[in-house]
Amino acid sequence: MEFVPQTREQLILCCECGTAIPPNPANMCVNCVRSIVDITEGIPKHATIHWCKNCERYLQPPASWMICDLESRELLALCLKKLKGLGKVRLIDAGFIWTEPHSRRIKVKLTIQKEVFTATILQQAFEVEFVVSSMMCPDCMRVMAQNTWKAMVQVRQKVDHQRTFFYLEQLILKHNAAHDTINIKEVKGGLDFHFAQRAHAIKMVEFLASMVPTRSKTSEQLISSDVHTSTSNYKFTYSVEIIPICKDDLVAMPKKVANSLGHIAPLVLCTRIGNTIHVIDPKTLQQADISGTVFWRHEGIDAVSSMRDLKEFYVVDVDLLGPRAGRFALADVTIQRMSDVGKNDDVIIVRSHLGNLLNFGDTVLGYDLLTANINNPSFDKLNVEEMPSVVLVKKSYPERRRKRKIRPWKLKSLAKDEGDLAPKKQDQEKLEADFETFLRDLEEDPELRQSINLYKDATA
Repeated sequence: MEFVPQTREQLILCCECGTAIPPNPANMCVNCVRSIVDITEGIPKHATIHWCKNCERYLQPPASWMICDLESRELLALCLKKLKGLGKVRLIDAGFIWTEPHSRRIKVKLTIQKEVFTATILQQAFEVEFVVSSMMCPDCMRVMAQNTWKAMVQVRQKVDHQRTFFYLEQLILKHNAAHDTINIKEVKGGLDFHFAQRAHAIKMVEFLASMVPTRSKTSEQLISSDVHTSTSNYKFTYSVEIIPICKDDLVAMPKKVANSLGHIAPLVLCTRIGNTIHVIDPKTLQQADISGTVFWRHEGIDAVSSMRDLKEFYVVDVDLLGPRAGRFALADVTIQRMSDVGKNDDVIIVRSHLGNLLNFGDTVLGYDLLTANINNPSFDKLNVEEMPSVVLVKKSYPERRRKRKIRPWKLKSLAKDEGDLAPKKQDQEKLEADFETFLRDLEEDPELRQSINLYKDATA
């Protein structure tokens, strides 16, 4: 067996404190080197970064703004760029130290190296605290400041519900029509879209006209003028009025207008709103389209009953007659008012276009014209003998079945500013009820669902 002698490391004494240490070019221990030389000198221990509370972006000097999540690589790189002395040392490691998200403080732990003496490298770790200061970015500043918009589109509809605006909101999101808006403000009866350029406002007006029947007016206001250069600064306002007829409304029209639409009955039911109004005669399945030009040109085309006038009926019998038109089938339906079920045998036989949807025992929503109080000139001119007693609109479902069902989808919404329009409690409840009605229409109408985007709800 060969003997291998063990070599012992030679130790020297530190020239400052006399501690036995391994030999090094400085002949000093680490503690003495740190007491003499501070490699973190010149690197600030406190710094400030600017953050916009409106768009939640951070300022990257000199003038760019970027979105960074907390404790992300982008935010760490942004913090390191704020430290000027890092170019003179070697950065070994950097990481965040956890702080409260609402504390407006960001702490970063750094590990650096630097050659202090000849062939002597010192490594040291320290903390830097960043204060998050609120500062409004130029984009948000232009939006918040006055007299920054050049054109405004005022969208209004003279109805007592918001279903049309819910539908328009989804169309705008699907086609990204609000990309150029600088602010969307909620007002009584509609929405106001503000734009920085007039061309963007004209584009929005044309988009709305392609989706629903509308009419618009333009006005301009002089802001300033220069007599020396003959230049003027104007603000443009576009007032867009949406046709006051919605899906499932009962529409009455003059006899002359009905004859021009293919001799359809003067009392029809609106089945869909697109760039035209799609109506159907429930007694004959005859369909027609009313354009926005025809509606605004002729007076007397009005919605005599809307969704708030719907009554619930119980289906006793359905007798199909044979004629069909697309998704509609003509039938004689025997119904009974829900208030009369179990009390008497009073039934009503009506001709309806919902023959392929209704069966015995179902419930259906309709307009009870025998008990309705309608005050409309076009409706008063109709022949009473030809007027149906009940107009069935759509099949309804029991509330107990709705409560069990959890929607696996959700809708997105626009970033709207309420402004001075603070909704009252009763107005908020009415708005929620209208939105729930719109969601139920999406569930029951596949044709309506095809025109908008649905998103998966991860919480369902």
